[in-house]
Amino acid sequence: MTEIITPAKVDASELTEIPSNATASVRRMFSHESNGSTGRGGSTNKLLDSADPEDMEFPEGGFRAYITVFGSFLGLIPAFGLPNSVGAIEAYISTHQLSNVSASTVSWIFSIFNFTAFFCSIFSGAIFDFTGTKIPMAIGTVSFSCGLFLTANAETAWQFTLAFGIVTGFGCGTLMSPLIGVVSHYFNKNRATAISLATLGASIGGISIPLLLRKLYPAVGFVWALRILSFICAFFLVFSTCLVKERLKKERAPTSSWSEFLRMYVLGVFDYKSFSEVRFDFCAMAIALAECSLMITAIYFPSYAVRRGFSESDAYLLVTVINCMGILGRFLPSYVSDKWLGPFNTCIITLVGCAITTLAVWLPFGSSLGVLYLYSALYGFFSGSILTISPVCCGKISRTEDFGKRYSTMYLVASFLMLVTIPVAGAIIGNGEIKRYNGFIVYAAMLELVAAMFHVGTRFVTVGWRICKF
Repeated sequence: MTEIITPAKVDASELTEIPSNATASVRRMFSHESNGSTGRGGSTNKLLDSADPEDMEFPEGGFRAYITVFGSFLGLIPAFGLPNSVGAIEAYISTHQLSNVSASTVSWIFSIFNFTAFFCSIFSGAIFDFTGTKIPMAIGTVSFSCGLFLTANAETAWQFTLAFGIVTGFGCGTLMSPLIGVVSHYFNKNRATAISLATLGASIGGISIPLLLRKLYPAVGFVWALRILSFICAFFLVFSTCLVKERLKKERAPTSSWSEFLRMYVLGVFDYKSFSEVRFDFCAMAIALAECSLMITAIYFPSYAVRRGFSESDAYLLVTVINCMGILGRFLPSYVSDKWLGPFNTCIITLVGCAITTLAVWLPFGSSLGVLYLYSALYGFFSGSILTISPVCCGKISRTEDFGKRYSTMYLVASFLMLVTIPVAGAIIGNGEIKRYNGFIVYAAMLELVAAMFHVGTRFVTVGWRICKF
């Protein structure tokens, strides 16, 4: 019989519900105990404590839950859609404003963007745990939209780094944790499916943003293309802020001094104790390396197509195909994860699929546009689950009330790896010769394989080699 590993017990005394007639109604109608059984413990493979019945009463549906999922979906269209579409910006500025700048230098713009985004997500995760969604969402919306508006006027590498890398990256990072974490407040049994529905926004954004820029670049130019994109993103983020609402948050006494404020919101946001858990370390490295591989492919795949002699329009369409197939890649693996395999088993399979596709399709046959479209479809399907199931993996080994902080801490690891892996990718590409790009392709595949190995390590530390849902 398949054994299900349930999340940890949490202390209900540390949690408080936000008063809401809709939430109270949902809880009365749908509350139940999680029906999974905990896995075996041990000195080496110690699992999380058994769950407290009160805290494990997740609505698993209802008006408030579905509205929150929809609000998260709207917010993730720009918040995750833009990182999935950065190749459409990199391909343009590297052949126009920064045509005389080396690929290695240009790579620092996007390296700093991803570092800032993931680094800031750790603070937004803690603020979300303490205060709810509204504060980090408001800050993120303003910074994200203003950053894109400033990027439109950038002309030099340092200006792009400041406007896009830092300001836009800060806004993106501030939005990440609340938009993902708030969905976990309403779902446990069907968490992967719920998050996959919310993160469809990432695919929608990844599809629409390259197509939008493809039309706007020749029509109105780069400046107004980015300004229009900024206004559209602000529209979605404002609506998202109005719709998402947390269900649980930690009780904290009001801060009476700057020292208490710093302790709570600066020092307290880093869950350093989690690094004493081997399975957390393995999971953090797996998620970080998977994200790094996803980002470097998103950044440089369009440039590769242009280098092969295909048009910029074709390059943007390739990104669109990746994100179109990412919709199926988000939903189907998440459904399989919830019903049969579990998040870690699913991630191992999809990461190996990414690596095999990269080495067997892109590397040897990249000179054919038709093959690049085939690769885009296959890679989009396998990589689509990375954003969806990663938070579920974190939730699998985390207490519910600590999810935001632990999830953000994992992305702190990712932020520092981004600061290294993206410039390394740019250095490997160098002058842009095809043989240099081939080295980059192997590099991306190796990141995916190592990420899969770390997920295997997390699984082994927790449940051993048993065949079970995990």
